[in-house]
Amino acid sequence: MSMSADDDIVRPGRGLRPLPALIFSSRWLQLPLYIGLIVAQCVYVILFCKELWHLVLGSFKFSEQEIMLVVLGLIDVVMISNLLIMVTVGGYETFVSRLELHRHPDQPEWLSHVNASVLKIKLAMAIIGISSIHLLRTFIYAGQLGKAESAYSETGVMWQAIIHTVFVLSAIGIAYVERLSAPVYEQGHTRKANHNPGGH
Repeated sequence: MSMSADDDIVRPGRGLRPLPALIFSSRWLQLPLYIGLIVAQCVYVILFCKELWHLVLGSFKFSEQEIMLVVLGLIDVVMISNLLIMVTVGGYETFVSRLELHRHPDQPEWLSHVNASVLKIKLAMAIIGISSIHLLRTFIYAGQLGKAESAYSETGVMWQAIIHTVFVLSAIGIAYVERLSAPVYEQGHTRKANHNPGGH
């Protein structure tokens, strides 16, 4: 008598054994971490409002360069906030529990196909974007390099450029590895589907 693949699937009425249930439930230990990221998001909203108010008050006396620096600071806050949202929503969906947003009209497009691999690539791209903003703000001061009042040194600018390049190369490496792994994942899903064609 052969056993069906369905016998390996845990039914709603059949619970896990104590040890597997304990290990599986340990994923909820991450919940306070994601709540903490939500609190950090609130802090960045307050910071954005402060910077925006500072820009409005100084709009008539700031130079073009000063306005550009404040605007870049606002963009930097927004991109970090986007990174927090990506980690909070994508991480919770991937590692803790499903959010059941597939029928929600406001579901983000990227969340419909999020997994650990996609999340890594998107996080790498977000970090590159943030690094680019910081590097651009540094380049604005490039004309002051070598002066006593300069906020940056030539060595500091060089290292920022090197670190940014490392971020870019790391993202390319992650994307390349994930591309190589994609056929393996697809083959595994295909075998699983063929092994259990009924889907239940």
